[in-house]
Amino acid sequence: MRKEAWFGLSFMAAVVILVFALMPSPSQMTNGHLGLLMLAMIVIAIMLGFPTAFTLMGMGTMFCFMYYYSQNPATALTHTLELTVQRAYAVMNNDVLISIPLFVFMGYLVERANLIGRLFKSLHLATSRIPGSLAVATLITCAIFATATGIIGACVTLMGLLAFPAMLKAGYSVRLSSGVVTAGGTLGILIPPSVLLILYGATAGVSVVQLYAGAFLPGFMLTGLYLGYVIISAKLKPSIAPPLSAEDQYVELPKFAEVISKTRSNNVMKGLIGAIKGKRNADVPMKTLVNHMIIAILPLVAVALLMVPIYYLMTFPTAVDTAGLQEMGTMADEARVAEADTKASEQGGLQEPQEAGGLQEPPAEPGQGAPVAGAPAAESAKAPPAEVKPAAPITTKAAKPARTPAPLGYWITLGIFVAGLAVFYVIFTFERLEIFKMLLGSFFPLALIILGVLGSIVVGAATPTEAAAMGSFGGFVLAAAYKQLNFRVVKESVFLTAKTSAMVCWLFVGSSLFAAAFALLGGQEVVNRWVLSMDMSPVQFMILAQVIIFLLGWPLEWTEIIVIFMPIFIPLLPHFNIDPLFFGLLVALNLQTAFLSPPVAMAAFYLKGVAPPHVTLNQIFIGMMPFMAIQCLAIFLLYLFPEIGLWVPSLVYK
Repeated sequence: MRKEAWFGLSFMAAVVILVFALMPSPSQMTNGHLGLLMLAMIVIAIMLGFPTAFTLMGMGTMFCFMYYYSQNPATALTHTLELTVQRAYAVMNNDVLISIPLFVFMGYLVERANLIGRLFKSLHLATSRIPGSLAVATLITCAIFATATGIIGACVTLMGLLAFPAMLKAGYSVRLSSGVVTAGGTLGILIPPSVLLILYGATAGVSVVQLYAGAFLPGFMLTGLYLGYVIISAKLKPSIAPPLSAEDQYVELPKFAEVISKTRSNNVMKGLIGAIKGKRNADVPMKTLVNHMIIAILPLVAVALLMVPIYYLMTFPTAVDTAGLQEMGTMADEARVAEADTKASEQGGLQEPQEAGGLQEPPAEPGQGAPVAGAPAAESAKAPPAEVKPAAPITTKAAKPARTPAPLGYWITLGIFVAGLAVFYVIFTFERLEIFKMLLGSFFPLALIILGVLGSIVVGAATPTEAAAMGSFGGFVLAAAYKQLNFRVVKESVFLTAKTSAMVCWLFVGSSLFAAAFALLGGQEVVNRWVLSMDMSPVQFMILAQVIIFLLGWPLEWTEIIVIFMPIFIPLLPHFNIDPLFFGLLVALNLQTAFLSPPVAMAAFYLKGVAPPHVTLNQIFIGMMPFMAIQCLAIFLLYLFPEIGLWVPSLVYK
C-alpha cells in the first residue's frame, strides 16, 4: 500500500479515536454532541473520497431530520424539506456569488487564448540576466495570472505545461522547479480576484471589496518572499538553477535595428536620434524610426503621467475664505464697537427705557427709601454717548491661495524614478527594445484589464460582480485583438466555467444546509463553551485558530475548510475583539497550505498530472517544503504587522 494511503487511514483512525475519547456515553449525549459527531463524520467521509458538496447536503439533511424528529415526529419531514429549500434559495439569492463564474470565465478565456504563454516568453527574456531567471519569470507570470483570475488548478496546470519542461530542459533541479510551479500557482488563493475571499466574505458577512483591498499587500509580500528565496538560492547554488545559455538569451533583431546598431549605436536613444538626424539613412524609413522612438519614450511618458497628477493632487491649495477676518483686540475693533453702540442708541436698540411708559423703577413702598434724585448713576444713564469718529473701513484683498509644498516622500519617489529611468536608457539596447515590444504585446494589455477590474472594485466605482462582468468583456476584446477568439476557445471556456461554478455553488448550498443542521443541534454552543472555558487571550485564540486551520489543510481542501469550519470560528471573533477582515486575510494566507501540504496537496497532484514520468510525487512534495516555510514566515509577519493587510482598507474606506 502506498504511503499516502497509510497516512490517510492513520489520520482517519486518529479522528475516530478522538471522537470516541471525547464523546460522552450515548445516554448522556445531547444534540450538541450530535453536531460534533456530524462534523467528525464529514471529515472522514471527505477523506474517503465522497463528493464534498453532496456529502454536506446529505449529512445536513439527515441530521436536520433527526433534530426535527426528536421535537415532533409528525412534522419532521415537512420542516426538513422546507429548510432545504430555504437554504438553497438563500444561496441563489446571494448576488456576491454571481461574480465567481464571471471571474472564472475571464481566467479561462485568457488561458485558452494563449495569452499567458506569450507573457511567460517575454518575461523569460526580460529576466534573463537575473539568477534563476526562468523561476523568476514563472513566479511573476503566476502572480499576474492570479490577478487575472482566482483559478488555482488552472494556473498550476498551465505553468506545469509551459514553465516546468523549460526549467527542466535548462538544467534546473526538479525540486526547485516543482516548488516554484506549485507555490506560484497557489497565489490566486490570496491575490484578488480570489474566489476564496468571495466565499469567505459571503460566509462571514465581510465586504468583499475591503477583503480585496486588504489582500493586495500580503499577496505581493508573499510573491516578493518567493522571488527573494529563488534569487538567493540560485546565486548561492548555481547548480540548481544554472544561468541561461547565450542561445536561450538570443533575440533576433529586425533589419533596421541591425543597420542602426552597426552604423550608429546599439543604444536605442543614440541610434534612433542619430538615424533621424543623419543624411545617410536611405535603408531605414522615417516612419519606422518615429514609431520606434515613440515606443522607446513610453517609460518616460508613463512616469510623467503617474507623477505629475500626483504632484498636483498633493500640492493643490485649500481655499480658505479670509474676508473680514482680523486680529482680535485692535483699534479698529474698538472703533467699530463704539460706532455700533451709537447707531443702536439712535435707532432704538438696547438702551434705558423712557420715563413715560415702558419699564421703569417701581414706586417706593411705604417704609422704604425713595430713590435719591440726581444720583450720579441716573445722570450717567441720561448723558448722551460720546461722539466717536467713524473709523475708516479696512478692506483686505483676498490673496490667491498658494500651493502647499510637496512632501519629502514625493521627491524621494520622483528621484528614484528618475534614477531608474536614467539607468534604463543607458542600458537600453535594441535587443532590450525587442523584449520591451514583446512585453507591450503581452503584459501591458493584460495589466490594463487587471487594473481596470481591480481598481474599479477598490475605489468603489463598481461592485465585484460589475467588475467581473467588465473583466469578462475585456477578456473577449483581448482574445479578439490577438486573433484567438473563435468558437472552440469560447466553447471550452464556457464549459470549464460552468463546471467550476456548479461545483462552487453546490458546495455553498451544501455548506449552508450543514451549517443550519449544526446550529439546530447546538454544536456551535458546545464549541463556544469549550473555547470560552479555556479563558484564552485574543493572541492565544488567534494562534489556536491558525494552528487548527493549518492542520485541517492536510486532509481537506480550502473550500471545505471555508464552508465547514469558518462558521464555527466567526461567531467567536467578537468575544476576542478580533477584526473579521484581518482574520480573513490570515485565513487566506494560511489556507495556501491546503494546496501545498501533504498528503492532499492538490497543487502537487495537478503538477504530477502534466509532469514528465520520471518526476515523482515525493520530489514535488520535497520541493514544496521551503515555500511552505516561507508561507509560515508571511503569516508571522502579517500577524506582527497587521498594517500590511489593514493599511489599504483604512486608507481607502475611512
